[in-house]
Amino acid sequence: MIRKSAIALFIGAAVLATGACTPITSYSGFQVVEANPADVKVGEDTKSTVMTKLGSPSATSLTQSNGAVAGQEIKTVSARDSNLWFYMTQVSDRVAFYKPRVAKRDVVAVAFDPGSEQVMAVNTYKLEDGKVVSFNGGKTPTRGREITILEQLLGNVGNGGMLPRDDSEGLPGSRPGDRQQ
Repeated sequence: MIRKSAIALFIGAAVLATGACTPITSYSGFQVVEANPADVKVGEDTKSTVMTKLGSPSATSLTQSNGAVAGQEIKTVSARDSNLWFYMTQVSDRVAFYKPRVAKRDVVAVAFDPGSEQVMAVNTYKLEDGKVVSFNGGKTPTRGREITILEQLLGNVGNGGMLPRDDSEGLPGSRPGDRQQ
């Protein structure tokens, strides 16, 4: 009898242990409810029909305007381009204490004609289309002279900052034009 209960206890512990390794799935971004962004028709749909079908986009693109300063050509981000909409969704899994792993990522870019506001192109990008961008967590050194703590302590010696001034003009508590007697 004790042997059967020990086996049952062992099987129960094994089931609980394997249940802890079940991945936890999380969904973020645009969630497809009734219409899929890939179902948008080129040349037929407009901004208003896309907004009705899919709702507001996850993001809109930024436009770049070129300029010149002192003979150098520069590119600056000026304003939002309301003619390119992005619908993004991501599914990630996490098992126990490991880092989350991105299982699926879809980005649908819908481009509109600025004049007629009709859909010009619908492009779908998957996780495989993405590129890994390395992040550099280092510090950027600032230009300037590093001063030591001794220079900080003795920096004001001789400047007269600690001695009272002869004229009381401009001292706290005095009004302009007042004279001390």
